[in-house]
Amino acid sequence: MKLIALDSSGLVASVAVWEDGCLRAEYTTNYKKTHSQTLLPMLEELKKMLELELDTVDAIAVASGPGSFTGLRIGAATAKGLGLALDKPLVEVPTLEGMAYNLWGTQCLVCPMMDARRGQVYTGLYEFVKEGQDWRLHPVRSQCAVDVREILEEIGTLGREVIFLGDGAEVYREDIRAGIRVPFSFAPAQSSRQRAASVAALGAVYFAEGRTVSAAEHRPQYLRQSQAQEHSGRA
Repeated sequence: MKLIALDSSGLVASVAVWEDGCLRAEYTTNYKKTHSQTLLPMLEELKKMLELELDTVDAIAVASGPGSFTGLRIGAATAKGLGLALDKPLVEVPTLEGMAYNLWGTQCLVCPMMDARRGQVYTGLYEFVKEGQDWRLHPVRSQCAVDVREILEEIGTLGREVIFLGDGAEVYREDIRAGIRVPFSFAPAQSSRQRAASVAALGAVYFAEGRTVSAAEHRPQYLRQSQAQEHSGRA
């Protein structure tokens, strides 16, 4: 089973190739170029390095949101274009689930955070539960857009140690330190941002379960309207 995975939901642009449980390659950048300039060239570079025939892939896994409106649209357009051209299904991996998968196997709660601006974060709470010989990702609270204080209060009621990750955790680091009431830590840099490798690994699980959509059906999960849409609605 072979997947191409894409994540352009935030500042990071990331592409990976996954085959039969093995990460064949990953190309990740966290720089200021727009994803429209980087995503396809990154895929092309991996294609050359792996001598990959695109029509041999089984599906395209894509971080489906939430995240940057522009980034999600670029990722969706790229995934849909590949899916339509190759006649392959898409695997939609919620962005925050993909981020939580960076910390596969931890016994702590996992709280990914993306800065959603206007005093909010895109966030959720996740745990890994042992099922047989494997760890399974379970949402304790599904992804949402909330004030940081709200998610910290919920973590406090659960009374469990938690690991924070994501650019939102960096932006609100001092708020977290001041407001958290349980043992906590921040994920190290190599595990703290979006990675297509994690989208691919979790996408492979979802693909095996038949959780796919056609390229034509895929829509990003924005969770809330953009500022432009809100201003339009108030006009």
